[in-house]
Amino acid sequence: MNKVKLAIIGMGRMGITHYAIINSNPNIVIDSVADSSGLVLSLLTKYIDVKAYKDYEDLFKRSKPDAIMVCTPPKLHFPIVKRASEMGIHTFVEKPFTTKFKQASELAKLYAPSGLVNQVGYVNRFNDVFAKVKELLDDRVIGKVVRFKSEMFSCTVTRPDEGSGWRASREEGGGAIFEMACHAIDLVNFLIGKPDKVVGSALNYIYSKKVEDAIFSTFVYKNGITGQLNINWSDASYRKPTNKIEIFGDNGRIVADQHSLKIYQSEPNPRYCFRQGWNTLYITDVFNSVPFYVRGNEFTRQLYHFVDCIRDKHVHNKCSFADGMDTLEIIENIFNDYNQNGSV
Repeated sequence: MNKVKLAIIGMGRMGITHYAIINSNPNIVIDSVADSSGLVLSLLTKYIDVKAYKDYEDLFKRSKPDAIMVCTPPKLHFPIVKRASEMGIHTFVEKPFTTKFKQASELAKLYAPSGLVNQVGYVNRFNDVFAKVKELLDDRVIGKVVRFKSEMFSCTVTRPDEGSGWRASREEGGGAIFEMACHAIDLVNFLIGKPDKVVGSALNYIYSKKVEDAIFSTFVYKNGITGQLNINWSDASYRKPTNKIEIFGDNGRIVADQHSLKIYQSEPNPRYCFRQGWNTLYITDVFNSVPFYVRGNEFTRQLYHFVDCIRDKHVHNKCSFADGMDTLEIIENIFNDYNQNGSV
């Protein structure tokens, strides 16, 4: 197969990061980029050999890419991705896919029968530690799952915010739910499955006036599993964003973050060389190397996976638009639950 002709729309922090990563893949050629900033485009074209457009429609018509990566603010995702489907373009979209479940559902339905590769940027699915947790759960190493807690913390907003910038607008994809909770929710969907009900949701406004800084919610499943979501982007005790998940089963317990996992076994497990009691695995014990490293192996792995799905139709898509839609449905349920029952 010829190289995949790729374009990147939105050249902010994530767009530039993805450019650096995917440019290392020998099976693609980055043909063009689009961004609303003339300054950004002038700098890019000065130092790299790429076509630059201020409008994605011009890029589609003149560049005709095989695939795109959409790294714009979330409110712009829907029209870009919908137009890409009409043009027959494979599409990778940064999280949270969209800010509205209805839009996410429409896009998932558009792409499902098309044969076009569609992927949302939930990197936890490609993290080596969380992949190991998934393996252990599928093998029922801790028995039947009973309860869990999915958490994420950061020091993103630690001073009063008067409401300026994208972080202060939910429509722009701001707020701790769209910026952080979506990762923790998708991790639950990946490891445990989508909850059947959302209850007891609470949103806290700590420093922000227009968006939530912390979220707490309870997930309920028809099979008896219950779980908690706990998110706070105003926690100064964390230097970097940290995902954590704790899972309790009737035969053990798992505690994991992006860098390590601890597993408690009620009895020895010879298959995994786990002794009775606590066992620890670090990411260096379970990681698979990648050709190019930026921020973490999972960032490279997710983009290489997108290319692999385009080049080989037999590769299973690990994070499709349908997966992104499921996360948006839970987010909408949290907002609805809070508006109906949680606000005073």
